[in-house]
Amino acid sequence: MARPLVDGIFVLNKPEGVTSMDMVRMAKRVTRVKRVGHAGTLDPIATGVLPICFGQATRLMEYLVDGRKVYRATFTLGTATDTYDALGEVTDRGDASGVTREDVEALLPGFTGAVTQQPPMFSALKHEGKRLYELAREGIEVERPARDVVVYSIDILGWTPPAVELEVVCGRGFYMRTLGQDLGVALGCYAHLSALTRERAGPFALADAHEPEELEAAGEAWQDLLQPPDAALARIEPIVVEPAAERHLRNGQAVSVPSAGVYAKHLEERRAYSAAGLFLGIVRFNRPEGLWQPEKVFALSEPSPLAPVP
Repeated sequence: MARPLVDGIFVLNKPEGVTSMDMVRMAKRVTRVKRVGHAGTLDPIATGVLPICFGQATRLMEYLVDGRKVYRATFTLGTATDTYDALGEVTDRGDASGVTREDVEALLPGFTGAVTQQPPMFSALKHEGKRLYELAREGIEVERPARDVVVYSIDILGWTPPAVELEVVCGRGFYMRTLGQDLGVALGCYAHLSALTRERAGPFALADAHEPEELEAAGEAWQDLLQPPDAALARIEPIVVEPAAERHLRNGQAVSVPSAGVYAKHLEERRAYSAAGLFLGIVRFNRPEGLWQPEKVFALSEPSPLAPVP
């Protein structure tokens, strides 16, 4: 049986105890679509928003991975583990009985803004061609260069000693497990991540997400659960091009859209649509030439519900 041609995004509420790739394999099995990928890994301990991209939507995964994430995390004070979360073996213990909410709150500004963070050994990063978690399981620890990450805000949601619940808004590459490890060291009592939910990934919130069982139960109607590919680009303003410009864009040629270039900055992006509402792709403005150059071009056959209304 032929595999269906499908383009779109299934916003999944990943359950605890499975990997992100487990969910991709489930989606492939249920839908019989071959071209499937996820936008942003969640650890097995984590739940929450995991965008699963189908077909041409996989070309937009970088925009979701690069977008802001919102997490709700619980850290348990007093113990550290080798994985930095509750799934690992305890490596250190400390006395957290004297730690107060105010102590935690006073440290949070130091973890906010443009910060550097060392990835954990139990991560999917590679060292000389091998995953770090594979080395860690062999008892091998290697140097991991610190990485620049951005944390927009951290707020305390709950304080029930020895646990503290935080809301973290961050950018790409931030490890919540490392935050717990570093916070525990700063408090002098150790800590590890004991629960994690991703509440938002880019434009997609937990309220938009479906359970895996919904996809399995949808049968032939599973495509009705998809968001259009351009939903990944909600933060980018749209423009509409004329039929002649549409043909040029589809051929990879730059086009003029005078009304859209008045206030656009050099290299600013837009999502482009045809007059019929088809999502054509991402274009970038070349201000010296006054032209919109195609960045990514798509060949979709159905109008997008996100197309601007004429």
